[in-house]
Amino acid sequence: MSESKEIIGRIHSVETCGTVDGPGIRYIIFMQGCPLRCLYCHNPDSWNINSASAKEMTVSDLMADIRKYKSFMRFSGGGVTVSGGEPLMQHEFVTKLFKACQKEGINTTLDTSGFADLEIVSPIFEYTNLILLDIKSYNEETYKNLTGAELTPTLKFLNHTKEIGLPVWVRFVLVPGITDNIADIKEMAKFLSSFENIKKVDILPFHKMGEHKWELLKIDYQLKNTRSPSKFEVDKVKDIFAKYSL
Repeated sequence: MSESKEIIGRIHSVETCGTVDGPGIRYIIFMQGCPLRCLYCHNPDSWNINSASAKEMTVSDLMADIRKYKSFMRFSGGGVTVSGGEPLMQHEFVTKLFKACQKEGINTTLDTSGFADLEIVSPIFEYTNLILLDIKSYNEETYKNLTGAELTPTLKFLNHTKEIGLPVWVRFVLVPGITDNIADIKEMAKFLSSFENIKKVDILPFHKMGEHKWELLKIDYQLKNTRSPSKFEVDKVKDIFAKYSL
């Protein structure tokens, strides 16, 4: 495809000054479409890539807006983060966006589940500075029950980042009664400790901020009676990862 022909991206939403999805102040683009069906998803309205609520934009459209925030990014060590949904469902668009960002010296971060065909999405790595990799669980059965998908593609994705030396921050959502099994967490920490390219592990407490979206979409929210973990529970998990120097 020629460089002159612009690809259309389907965008769920944009956050212009985010501070939790990568280093510094970040321009965050939430892409439409996701192959997973996570029970705790706070954006179920992002699942359907063909949703009528999605906004169609070109790379040029986005870059015109991103440039307005370059000074904030530069002084804070921030940049652009593309999240979802699952951004790898629109990998060609994201690759071109990241290429445009890097031409202007803007840091690029990909927030992904890693659930993708590596052979198809691999061009994106050349223009990616950091990966935020969501690993829902290291237990294959728990992962399948939680997401409706297999764990293997995510682990293959992680192995590839190690092979090419791409920095990764792992994100793990602690859900009481689902992902809080201590034996599973220890196995996950042990496994991740062998990856020198993993620079950080974020333990994210489960919350129900997106529950109202499930109700609006008339989707059964199975975690309505699930509580958020306590600080003690979160700290306990953090300590486990710390013991493995993560």
